[in-house]
Amino acid sequence: MRLKGKTALVTGAAQGFGFGIAETFVREGARVAVLDINGDKAKEAARAIGRKAFAVTCDVGKARSVDKAVEKIIAKVGRLDIVVNNAGTTHRNKPMTEVTEEEFDRIFAVNVKSIYLMARATVPHFRAHGGGVILNIGSTAGLRPRPGLTWYNGSKGAANLISQSMAVELAPDKIRVNAIAPVAGETPLLATFMGEDTPERRKAFTSTIPWGRFSTPQDIANAALFLCSDEADMVTGSVLAVDGGRCV
Repeated sequence: MRLKGKTALVTGAAQGFGFGIAETFVREGARVAVLDINGDKAKEAARAIGRKAFAVTCDVGKARSVDKAVEKIIAKVGRLDIVVNNAGTTHRNKPMTEVTEEEFDRIFAVNVKSIYLMARATVPHFRAHGGGVILNIGSTAGLRPRPGLTWYNGSKGAANLISQSMAVELAPDKIRVNAIAPVAGETPLLATFMGEDTPERRKAFTSTIPWGRFSTPQDIANAALFLCSDEADMVTGSVLAVDGGRCV
């Protein structure tokens, strides 16, 4: 088992990519804190994953919530080895000037500010224990943007670049930082990305992916497993596109 003896924190883990990552990490030996803003769904997810998963309610865009969640996890398990900043949100596919200020603020709070808040809460712990791993879930939207998603694209571009900057700054502390840039995936956010979930819209989106399909939670979990395992000890500052050739 590639994560035996490790403890991981995965945000937005009640569904989608986060659930796939948490489930895979437990299968590979880790104990996993399933964080989600929806506490009931987090508990359901943890029960579905198994006894080595436990639920923690957390709004990743709010400092007090993040701090309390991290304190609770460390108090429960003693040590944290891996942080996966997966929680994300978007605005509906529409012209950029039609996105409301409230939508904009929430997107940047969840997709960008959360990385800052989680780093502030966990980096001191990693430093005190000789290192750790941070994985941020960016997006191909930050590498090859699609129209109608401008502010979401910008937030994921920030997440991708922040990951590289964190890697350089934290390397002396033996804290590895990487990002995964998934192409559009079979998650609850898919219909929002497309604007509407119709066979025509699906065909239009998949036609831009050379591999011919959307990503799945397991695709992202497989990449996350490698990047968070000791096998990737020399990998930091990478933005790994899991995109079926979308960004080529």
